[in-house]
Amino acid sequence: MTMRYRNYIGGEWVDAHSGATFEDINPANEELLGLIARSDAQDADAAVEAAAKAYPAWRLTPAPKRGEILFRVGQFLLERKEELARLLTREMGKVLPEARGDVQEAIDMAFYIAGEGRRLLGYTAPVELPNKFGMAVRDSVGVAAIITPWNFPIAIPSWKIFPALIAGNTVVFKPASDTPMLAAEFVKIFEEAGLPAGVLNLVTGPGGEAGEALLHHPLVKIVSFTGSTEAGTHVAVEAAKTLKRVSLEMGGKNAVIVLDDANLDLAVEAILWSAFGTTGQRCTACSRLIVQQGIQPRLTEALVERTRALRLGDGLLPTTDVGPVINRRALEKIHAYVQIGQQEGARLLCGGDIYRDSGQGFYYLPTLFDRVQPDMRIAQEEIFGPVLSIIAVKDLSQAVEVNNRVAYGLSSSIFTQDVNAAFRAMRDLTTGIVYVNHGTTGAEIQFPFGGTRGTGNGHREAGQTALDIFTEWKAIYVDYSGRLQRAQIDTGAFGETSVSGQAG
Repeated sequence: MTMRYRNYIGGEWVDAHSGATFEDINPANEELLGLIARSDAQDADAAVEAAAKAYPAWRLTPAPKRGEILFRVGQFLLERKEELARLLTREMGKVLPEARGDVQEAIDMAFYIAGEGRRLLGYTAPVELPNKFGMAVRDSVGVAAIITPWNFPIAIPSWKIFPALIAGNTVVFKPASDTPMLAAEFVKIFEEAGLPAGVLNLVTGPGGEAGEALLHHPLVKIVSFTGSTEAGTHVAVEAAKTLKRVSLEMGGKNAVIVLDDANLDLAVEAILWSAFGTTGQRCTACSRLIVQQGIQPRLTEALVERTRALRLGDGLLPTTDVGPVINRRALEKIHAYVQIGQQEGARLLCGGDIYRDSGQGFYYLPTLFDRVQPDMRIAQEEIFGPVLSIIAVKDLSQAVEVNNRVAYGLSSSIFTQDVNAAFRAMRDLTTGIVYVNHGTTGAEIQFPFGGTRGTGNGHREAGQTALDIFTEWKAIYVDYSGRLQRAQIDTGAFGETSVSGQAG
């Protein structure tokens, strides 16, 4: 029997008001996984209204109590990690060990943010006048629209939903249409953990319908979006029309730099993981290898050998190294870029074609190019697939210049044994994340995640910055002098209160 998944609005699981559904497909074998509610503007409006109705009570719920609910969510995620990971692999395609890591990130984020229920740190500072106290505290904002992609279908929602809730906001969650089942299972855990009705709402369906409605709804105060730069730019423009707060996490064109003195074996392992992990479908994936000329021949030879040996298949199989891409559109886009690379004059070393031996599913052969020039399209534009371009440089200075000369600025990496070179790279690489002797993928939730240029709009997720987009700063002054004091006016040359300057 085909599973049917509904929206979650105001504490109830409901069909789309139109009754329409769409199919959720396993990218490994094109199996029908379930029928999903196809929401439109009317469903999005209902979810926002439910969130707005729940907001006053949730805002006044003590933050430690909000944290206790999120801690229970983390416990349930931990207990169901394997079940969720296996569903994630079936729905999205990544290999099972990576799916477990995706769920683990949500577990880590739940426990980390639950602790903020007893912090939500503001600050105090000295004030200018006697018998007066000043402090700055965080306040909630209102209804947050959370719009997330398919490639990390539980980790990325956790980066957004947990901080939004702990800060006292209510949420409408619109997941990608390629991974709605996992989103529904995630929301069920909040329900089981005792989250009050209406605090978290789920609407599934195309972004052009439900998502667009969220951008324009007057009761939505925050939009947190992760996806393509093109879509994110649209979000920013539309949300600005009603002065919504907007956080954007968008594309990447990440590079690993390998200098002549690098540990070759370590670099090869890291590059393979960075370029072909999650089948290259990561915003942090390495799609450019910037290599110093002395080590280039040995590094290229080793990478070609290892890349050809990677095994494609269903991510649930222990023999699989690289799973499918998310859908047929992605498959065709990747192949189009490979053809562009060949037309531009890059040399194809291996891969370069759709993998057809599986019969069904959306597989692309891990692909390596060399003789890539920094201004080629395959070296500038986000491909979002298992395609790696090798760019030769003469020294560190040129490597840094090539790294920074793209429209994105999410993650970069350098392999070197020279501490001076490492610190120069740490200083000069203009990306939001920098790795030394490690690949470009992987992030820990206690540090800020995000990038520069076309990767985002300046906000960061996770770490101490997680609460920034979801809170307003409120400055509070308490004057216990018993008389009117005027800062900047009622002070003398040496900061003493001036009697003549006091109001009568």
